Amino acid sequence: MTSQLIHLAAEQKSAEVTDWAARIGWLVGLALFVALVYWLMREGWKWRATLQGDLPELPALPSPTTTLNGDGEPSRPGMPEGPGPARLELTGRYHGSTTAGQWLDRIVARGLGTRSRAELTLTDAGLEVVRPGAADFFVPVAQLREARLDKGIAGKVLTEGGLLVITWEHGGKLLDSGFRSDHAAEHNEWVATLNDLIAKNNPSDNKNDLIDQTEGAR
Repeated sequence: MTSQLIHLAAEQKSAEVTDWAARIGWLVGLALFVALVYWLMREGWKWRATLQGDLPELPALPSPTTTLNGDGEPSRPGMPEGPGPARLELTGRYHGSTTAGQWLDRIVARGLGTRSRAELTLTDAGLEVVRPGAADFFVPVAQLREARLDKGIAGKVLTEGGLLVITWEHGGKLLDSGFRSDHAAEHNEWVATLNDLIAKNNPSDNKNDLIDQTEGAR
């Protein structure tokens, strides 16, 4: 009996005492490190947005208030007076935009860096992009350059062909914007229809401009 008591006392004596001060210090240090990383990312984002400050405001969907016929402001060059009937519609996600041909050169200005849900509508007038919680925009058909399937953009990597990438011109720059439909099987139809629409409406030298600028970016 005595030996059991001695053994129990030895176990209690050897039990480690929790060092709460060290634990709290470690947790505070970890929290400060996470906060620092977040701050650096935020500052880097703001710095990139500043560098891209020359990117114009995103074009909006045509409406009576943006046309001369509606007694509003003159529409932008190439902007139609109305979108027309829908050719295709898509719901899914917007994964970001980059400089065309440079899938890691993220564009963050004008809200293009914000990932969000997206609703796409393609008409003869162009491409309407509606993004709940982020800036909507409209790409006139004259500014559309190419559509293709890809697997990654701006830090988002999917399976081969899992991303619909649309190349368009804005403010004298070629941009790649990545979308993923809730039904990925729709991607092929979008690529075919978009490229057909582009070929019918845009001058043939647009394709040469795209090749020259993307090759120069590389």
